[in-house]
Amino acid sequence: MSYHMRRKDLEITGSNVLRKILSQAKYVTLALAMDNQPYLVSLSHGYDESRNCIYFHCANEGKKIDFLKSNNVVWGQALFDAGYREDECDHFFASVQFRGKVTLLGNIADRRQAAEHMIRQLNKNPEPRMARLKLEELEKTTFGRIDIEYMSGKKHGDFNL
Repeated sequence: MSYHMRRKDLEITGSNVLRKILSQAKYVTLALAMDNQPYLVSLSHGYDESRNCIYFHCANEGKKIDFLKSNNVVWGQALFDAGYREDECDHFFASVQFRGKVTLLGNIADRRQAAEHMIRQLNKNPEPRMARLKLEELEKTTFGRIDIEYMSGKKHGDFNL
């Protein structure tokens, strides 16, 4: 089944803008599914523009891991919320929706790359944290990579990134 954006005037068509939203958003929200049951989770992340992928970390066990091992296809959203405008009865925002496949990273070099992307995106001054990144942290934490297969965006209002 194929869908299109109903409000073409709100569509973000430039891939540079879509990528900018992913690289500046504070978190992404993922929709997961297992055995016809949905699960929604918000994650801090790091976007790798060169690979068009999103890195995240999580515990080594739990609901999220069980869902991902059962079905590695996810739908996600990154959102910039500029707020509701009462007098206009309107809400200003910019968002990216994406579909991708999750790979759980086993290799330490891949885990380090994931951690570094996250630290760079989430920290105003990433270098001190990067210098303290230890092998033990990488070994005891699960890291995932979402390889993005599709993305689209929507923006409403006077919202400039």
